[in-house]
Parts: sequence; structure tokens; C-alpha cells
Amino acid sequence: MLHAQNMSLRPSGSLPTDTRRHIHYGWTIVGVTFATLLIGGLIRSTSGIMALPIETEFHWTTATISAAVGTNMLTYGLIGPFAGSLMEAFSLRRIVLMALALVIAGLMFAPFMHHSWQLILLWGVLVGAGTGVTANVLAAIVATRWFAVKREFIAGILASATAAGQFLFLPAIAELATNFGWRRASESLTAAVVLLIAAVACLMRDRPEDIGIHRYGELSEAVQISARPVIRYPLRFAFEVLSDAVREREFWFVCGSIFISGISTGGLAGTHLILACMDHGMPAFAATGVLASLALFSAIGSAASGLLSERFDPRRILVALYVLRGAALIYLPFAFNSRFGLSAFVILYGVVWVGTLPLTLRLIEKRFGDERADVAFGWIVAVSQMGGALATYLAGVMRTEFGTYFEVFMLAGVLCFFASALVMLIHREGDRTRRF
Repeated sequence: MLHAQNMSLRPSGSLPTDTRRHIHYGWTIVGVTFATLLIGGLIRSTSGIMALPIETEFHWTTATISAAVGTNMLTYGLIGPFAGSLMEAFSLRRIVLMALALVIAGLMFAPFMHHSWQLILLWGVLVGAGTGVTANVLAAIVATRWFAVKREFIAGILASATAAGQFLFLPAIAELATNFGWRRASESLTAAVVLLIAAVACLMRDRPEDIGIHRYGELSEAVQISARPVIRYPLRFAFEVLSDAVREREFWFVCGSIFISGISTGGLAGTHLILACMDHGMPAFAATGVLASLALFSAIGSAASGLLSERFDPRRILVALYVLRGAALIYLPFAFNSRFGLSAFVILYGVVWVGTLPLTLRLIEKRFGDERADVAFGWIVAVSQMGGALATYLAGVMRTEFGTYFEVFMLAGVLCFFASALVMLIHREGDRTRRF
């Protein structure tokens, strides 16, 4: 399935301008990828803002809205490993542009929907698939293709993009939806994706050798003409990576912990935190501010976890993150009674919100090689989103039936403690000769 292909070098005159100024073009790729992840994460985070006005206009239940959001999360996760293999087989820029086109289609037609199945199709499938391609797997590929050093730091920075988008723009989207309706908010997001497509088309590149440079941090000053594997059957390749991974015990421990991570992050806070705040009498704009503030601390925590994973055993950091996250979720139902209590939750939960993904990437990247690690990471992200989709739907059902999120938050907190135990079962690199 894998064959060798010699890479031709582009003439030196066609190198990007910043390369001639000795600024590695990889940082431009990071900037474009950061913007892509930021917009994609912002779009997905608006589900909590759109839920109430859509529910009010169409008289749909919270469970119905949650089904669409859950489908979005499931599609978002399942598309990851296949997106990774397609990016290995074809042009990264082409795949990203196709994904952004799917997002635009979902956003453009959403204002014209009248039935709940249309919401599931447009938001759940089209937007879910498009943002799933331009998400964590894209970040992992950029980090491994363009950087020989500081990969964990780059992964942490890119993982913080989603939170940065929520912090910077989510309150504005909420204000727009409140004053002018959710359709205007959807149209503004469509315009942002159009601008992003232009940036990707102009600036995104596939690999360093395609423009005649080496990866950032490589010692060789000359670009080596090397043979790289060409993946002719990307879908088969994705399943081959999965087949190799499931034979190893540690892979199941990682999947178990990341499944709980999905339950305790995007499945709850990303979708239901705004509604939970409103259930306790908080205005919609203020509730959106809580999620935006949480996103700010999440961005800090994600970047910090990437740095820490370069110096410390990532398993120990993961254990600490899961324990703190579990404690924060158990505390949350009692935090609504005071402004100080909710602020304490935002700080504690925020710094441990998305830091698990860069650390998980650190655990697997040395066990697969650059090409295979990206696809394996895609499968792990898919498992995370499965957990998130399950939590999104069940939390919506429980709120519809009982009018409260209390039991959901408590259960998610307990599961985080179990996730920390699973991480402790993962062997340190070098403890075994064969692992996932």
C-alpha cells in the first residue's frame, strides 16, 4: 500500500518571503491553522447560544436540540482519523478547503430550516464533518510535519485556539443572537468562514519540502530530497492503524480516559453550561460570559500542558488534570449560589479543560511514527467525541425530564476520578518492548 515518491524542490526564488528573512514558514502555517481551529471551535461553541432561541421558535425540546448537537460531536469525532489519512494521501490545503465548504453549506442553509431533521443534517452532519476535519487532527499533522522540535508546545498552542475563539468572539455572537436573532449570528459566522477560506487558499502549504525548506529545528541546513510514503488507499490506511492499535492494552486505557474526557468537557460545559447558568437565574449574556471566561483559562491551561509535557511524565500531568476536573464538576452544582463560587469553578475547571489532548498526543506520537501517529490520534479524538455526544444527549434528556443538571455534573465528576486511575495503568515509555 505504501510506495516511495521522490520530492522535487521548488526554485529558491519561489520561497515564501518570511523564509528569506530567516523566519521559518512553519510559523505562518501555525498562524493559519490557529485561525482555522479558532473559527471552527467558535462555530461549534455557539450551540449553547443558539439552543434556547431555536427551541423557543420551533417549540422543540432540549432533548431534540441535544440530539443535533450530539450528532455534531459524533460526526466531528468520527471524521478525524479519515481526515488524517486523507491529508496524508492528498494535499492538506485541498482537504481543509473542502471541509470549510461543508461548514459554509451547513451555516448558509440553517436559517431556512423548518424541521428538526434539518437541524440534525445541517448542524449535526455538515458542520460536524467540516469542523471535524479542521480540528485536533489538523493540529497534530501541522505539529509533526512542520516542526522537529517543540511539537508539544505547538500542539498546546493550537489546542488553545478553540478556547481563544470562545473568549474573544462568543460574547459578541451572543449579543448578536440576542438583539438580532440567531439567523443573523449564523450569517456572521458564514462570512467569517469565507474570509478563512481566502487565507487558507493563499497561505496554507502541505509540507516543508514542497517549498524547498526543512522542518523547524532540524539540524541540516540543506533540504534533503527524501522519499516519503504515499498512501494510495487512505480509508484502508486509517483502519490498518486502528487494527494495530487495538491489539495493545495501553491503547484501551487511553481510549477509556479520553472517552471520559469527552463526557466531562465538550459534552457538558461546551453544550450545557450556558443553560445551567440560566436555570439558576443568570441572564443569557452573563451566562455566555461565564463560558467565555472559562475558555480564557482553558487557553492558558492548554498551552501550559504542552510546555509541561516536554519536561515531565505526561501521565502524571494527566492524572492531576482529571482529578482537578472531577473535583470542579462535583463542586459546580454548589457554585451557583455565589459569584465567588462560580468564579472559583471557572478558574479551576478552565485550566484543566482541554489540556488532556496535547498530553495524549505526547503519549502516542513516539509509538507510531509521524504519519501513523496523526491517524491514531484521530481515532482517539473520535472516542473523545463519542463520549461528548453521549453526555450531550443524556444531559439534555435529564434536563427535559427532571429540570436539573445536578446528577449529570456529579456523575461526570466521579467518572473523571476513574479516568485518572486508567491513566495510571499506562506503562511509561521503555517499561515494555511492544506497546501501542
